[in-house]
Amino acid sequence: MEPASRYFTLSLDSLRAIGSWAADCAERALAVYEQHAATDVRPRAAIEGIREFAAGGNRAARLRSLALAAHAAAREVGDPAAAAAARAAGAAAASAYTHPLVDVHQTKHIVGPAAYAALALELDCAGDTRVSDDAIRWAIAHAPAESGAVLRQMPAREVGKSRIDMLLYALDSGIRARSVPLDT
Repeated sequence: MEPASRYFTLSLDSLRAIGSWAADCAERALAVYEQHAATDVRPRAAIEGIREFAAGGNRAARLRSLALAAHAAAREVGDPAAAAAARAAGAAAASAYTHPLVDVHQTKHIVGPAAYAALALELDCAGDTRVSDDAIRWAIAHAPAESGAVLRQMPAREVGKSRIDMLLYALDSGIRARSVPLDT
């Protein structure tokens, strides 16, 4: 019996559609970061970078640098909500580097931007989970078909124990459920 491939086909067009959506998700929480670090443009630059890629730009070292810089901003900001917002921006830029690998860890490249944005909004509202639930519903409703098609190539996430793991799971399962092919 032939072993199952650990890789699948993933086009730049799919990555661009996912990247555009990831930017939209991260941008919804950007103000949370900017309230705490108004002069730090690293998360905004990461979102702008993924938008350029989504519009047909190159997937170059600059985009990877923008993602890493936004993650550095998250470590430096000192506020949990602002840190989550910066992570959303960094994850959005990093979505362009999703590997076509059958691995549950790769799902975070797709659902991470929306999950961290939802967490940022929740934390900014004193832990009100209704806020993150709304953000998750919005992200699922606006997810491109490509996100579901790519997620279906990977193992599904499990619930997990941390809040971010729960949000990642909600997005993963929600996008998969929403984008089930009609011919199944």
